[in-house]
Amino acid sequence: MKISVSFLFLLSFLFVIASSVSSELYSFSNDETVIGVVRTYKVKAKESLIEIARKFGLGYNEITDANLTLDPFIPGKDASVIIPALWVLPDAPLREGIVINLSEMRLFYFLKQKGEWKVRTFPIGIGDEGNNTPVGNFVVIQKIERPSWHVPKSIKKERPELPDVVPPGPNNPLGSHALRLSLGSYLIHGTNRPWAVGRRVTHGCIRLYPEDMLKLFNMASNGVKVTIVIQPVKVGVKNNRVYVEVHKDDYGENINYFKEAAGLLKEKNLFDKIDAEKLYNALEEKSGVPGDISK
Repeated sequence: MKISVSFLFLLSFLFVIASSVSSELYSFSNDETVIGVVRTYKVKAKESLIEIARKFGLGYNEITDANLTLDPFIPGKDASVIIPALWVLPDAPLREGIVINLSEMRLFYFLKQKGEWKVRTFPIGIGDEGNNTPVGNFVVIQKIERPSWHVPKSIKKERPELPDVVPPGPNNPLGSHALRLSLGSYLIHGTNRPWAVGRRVTHGCIRLYPEDMLKLFNMASNGVKVTIVIQPVKVGVKNNRVYVEVHKDDYGENINYFKEAAGLLKEKNLFDKIDAEKLYNALEEKSGVPGDISK
């Protein structure tokens, strides 16, 4: 049977898509709580870190914290960029449904597939100073396609030119899909300003890249649990190695980083397996990228 070149190209194309999609679904266990990998990427002409972040499913905060020596807007052609697609899973009473860690501006969606728990993860934008996204345990109570934005009074005071209701479309900051939480008017939604993902810019809602929001919308059902936490320090294990992930304390919790890390390591019976100097360096650096602190 003769196989055309176009058919082979189609098979290759489908394989790339399948590989890309499957790479977004991670396995984990109680003993393996670090997912993903760190890689490098060479900047193309006229590319910014903002574009590269979106390409690799990262937020602005993640890619800039991992590449402090590069200009976010003009990193320079052929510059080597660290892609920090490695994460310690957040601690939550139940790793089920949606878990959001505000400290790292990242959402984790836990789902069961063929009897095994898996996780997908997406970068998010969250509430700015004075409009903090609330923490706690909630559920999704409504799924909305093509949402209209009912402009809150607080925003109308800042921007009186806005109408009372912004209809669906390119000017709607909610994007094309939204999930309403059992918490007043708070939503998880898309955005018409993708550059804002990985920043504290909202009035308390949680925003995702449009393509990520569509994936989450299709996975999540009404009643799914939503747990929102503040965890600037996380500890996990991968391949019997101990990792710590440390983020800057943007919520003014005045956290004692060493005390927090030591408490987690002792709680997980990992303290005797770590190198104290590596731990101190990670706590000082606060790069947001999990670091191996094993002996």
